[in-house]
Amino acid sequence: MKREIFYKWELVFLLWIAFFLNQADRQIFNILLPLIRDDLGLSDAQMGLISSIFVLSVGLFIPIAGFLGDLYSRKKIIIISLFVWSFATFLTGMSYTVLHLIILRSVAVGGGEAFYAPSANALMSEYHYKTRARAMSIHQTSLYIGIILSGVIGGYLGEHYGWKFAFYLFGAIGVFYSLILIWRLPPSRVVRNSSSSFSESIIFIKEAFRLLFTTPSAILLGLSFVCLVFVNVAYLTWMPTLLHEKFNLSLTDAGFSSMFYHHVFAFTGIIFGGIFSDKLARKSKYSRLIMQAFGLFLGAPFIFWMGQSSSLIPVYIALAGFGLGRGIFEANFITTLFATIEPKYRASVNGLVLSFVFIIGSISPYLLGSFKQSFGLSNGLSSLGFAYIIGGICVIIVWKLFFAKDIVLEPMEQ
Repeated sequence: MKREIFYKWELVFLLWIAFFLNQADRQIFNILLPLIRDDLGLSDAQMGLISSIFVLSVGLFIPIAGFLGDLYSRKKIIIISLFVWSFATFLTGMSYTVLHLIILRSVAVGGGEAFYAPSANALMSEYHYKTRARAMSIHQTSLYIGIILSGVIGGYLGEHYGWKFAFYLFGAIGVFYSLILIWRLPPSRVVRNSSSSFSESIIFIKEAFRLLFTTPSAILLGLSFVCLVFVNVAYLTWMPTLLHEKFNLSLTDAGFSSMFYHHVFAFTGIIFGGIFSDKLARKSKYSRLIMQAFGLFLGAPFIFWMGQSSSLIPVYIALAGFGLGRGIFEANFITTLFATIEPKYRASVNGLVLSFVFIIGSISPYLLGSFKQSFGLSNGLSSLGFAYIIGGICVIIVWKLFFAKDIVLEPMEQ
């Protein structure tokens, strides 16, 4: 029993580090965006396009990742994903044109990262039942810490050693860690028939599609996550630039300040959201949905305030409130989504949902970059608050109309 407990929490720890590298490799581009833009002579619209294609690549590859995560070894998929995105990050440092950045950064890094989340989330769900929201929440904190530290480290390395060196360093660390996971990452508990014929695999994929599109709760929860990611992708891409240009902060200070206050409070929101939702769920199956809706409605006014503030202190307060609401939502999203899907289809459905999420989310960096001169970056960021309100409404509809009949019963954790 003690050994089982050790393995299930060691899994979370190992995946925490992998996800940390995932988000750090993703965010250093946004932190170093002004340096890359000026060094290569690119426009704001081109930089936004690179970020948009990155997110679009994640969206296009992630459903394939979900299907493979249900049909083949989740451990192998996670390790290969980590190696590919890390090696592509290393190669990004060799870029000299916008085409290089699109191929290496947007397609190769984005495609490699796409294969991580469906298998990682499904693998954790195998080892955690009563502690699932807590495990998912702890895993999600690596996103926040990865973004904060990459902001500081990436900004410092860029200013002192050049933007290329930052990509070399982060990429090399990820390649090395992928070798460690070969040795320590525990295997999946779900027995798969990897020798299934092509026709059997197609049937499985069709069933995953059917499950998603005949489950209203899964669709609406996915839409709520679309709203959250649409905002987050735009914020991650352009907030460091806003602080750098509007308040004349250095790249290091802009990278730190734009990420630190938001993600520290997101960290707080997701930890307490995960702990409390696991406890409250024993009394009411709707508690996690209520917390999700609350998180989105809480964050909306702070997003508006974030863009409109004319001094730094109010911006930092707004970033904190925005982060707290985001963390509360993210502590519960995967858990409520998985509650409506049979276990053997979870990676596939997760991949399909995330595909839609990232394809729509990919639009926001390009939109803000394109309208930056005419509409203003501050106004563009503020307007994103409406997306959080729409997402909260989607969760309320699930709570009131669909969740009770869509929920899937599963055996208790041994």
